[in-house]
Amino acid sequence: MLRRISLIFSGLFILLTTNTHAIEAPLPTMNALAEQTSVSGLSSGAYMAAQFHVAYSEKLVGAGIVAGGPWNCASTFSFMSPLSNALTTCMDPCKYTWFICPSAFFPVGKELASVAKQSGEAELIDTPDNLLDDQVYIFSGQSDRTVVTKVVDSTSDFYESIGLNGNQIFYNKSVNAGHAFITNDAEDAACDVTQSPYINNCNIPQAERMLEHIYGELNEAVTNPQGELLRFNQRSFFESELASMDDDAYVYIPQSCKTQQCRVHVALHGCRQGISIMNTTYIEQTGYMEVADSNNIIVLYPQVKRSNINPVNPRGCWDFWGYTSNNLPPFNYAYKSAPQMQAINRMIERLISPLRSAQ
Repeated sequence: MLRRISLIFSGLFILLTTNTHAIEAPLPTMNALAEQTSVSGLSSGAYMAAQFHVAYSEKLVGAGIVAGGPWNCASTFSFMSPLSNALTTCMDPCKYTWFICPSAFFPVGKELASVAKQSGEAELIDTPDNLLDDQVYIFSGQSDRTVVTKVVDSTSDFYESIGLNGNQIFYNKSVNAGHAFITNDAEDAACDVTQSPYINNCNIPQAERMLEHIYGELNEAVTNPQGELLRFNQRSFFESELASMDDDAYVYIPQSCKTQQCRVHVALHGCRQGISIMNTTYIEQTGYMEVADSNNIIVLYPQVKRSNINPVNPRGCWDFWGYTSNNLPPFNYAYKSAPQMQAINRMIERLISPLRSAQ
């Protein structure tokens, strides 16, 4: 209860002390470990995590994908637009088919893995061979009717087709969870529901389990993180309003990371979870900071905002179908040249840069 009250006052403080312009505080340089970066996300954030992991695989060691499909899922059927694929194939292909639900309606991980290898050869993404020593955490809730489990199955199939083995891929689809990031906090929503803020209590500390799979054995998460949650100017990392990225974003810096090199983990919110919609709820209630604080991990929280025109992104989702090009070809949402992925990469580059005053 005290944490809820604290978060309410925190949200009110943000509303009262910020305006429509980006704040001036820069993302600091932290001299973070350059080869220990990972990424995770929920829903559209999971799709972006998969896209970023594959596109920038040379720089990453792992990914956490919660309720999300494989890299470039929206290209599954060439006779459909990426948007149509995203809304059907990559979520619930059989939502309106009632009794008929053939496997042919779903994305095929093996085929998308083949496309990834071709894209690597064309230098549109890093070569997928970089993924072969990575760790991947995948989760699908049994009560998730938004991104159904059979779609998430194709994510596991994708990584297996790339060449990862069973020890590298941890796939949990045994929990009766709704479409949500899950926690072990009794104050969160019931495990099987799908409702805002899409953070459910399933008696599983997902952030901790995810990071432990990626990095190996970790120290126990703390109850009260003592590091700094810094709001910074995100505008300097993207150029066009078509990116649909917010003016500001957040980074959590444990106290230990001010005196020693730390890892970086990028945590991506889902649709309707950005700070423009729910302030810092996703940032503060998903459990990332608690495990990061005791394990020398900097957590970066990039932010997307909702927009109704130019681009059409009314729910504040990450782009996994091409809205950052106004849904017009040539589509690059799954490639290194995609504006949101470039922005995330630039933020990581800032964090791993040698300590200095950020420009």
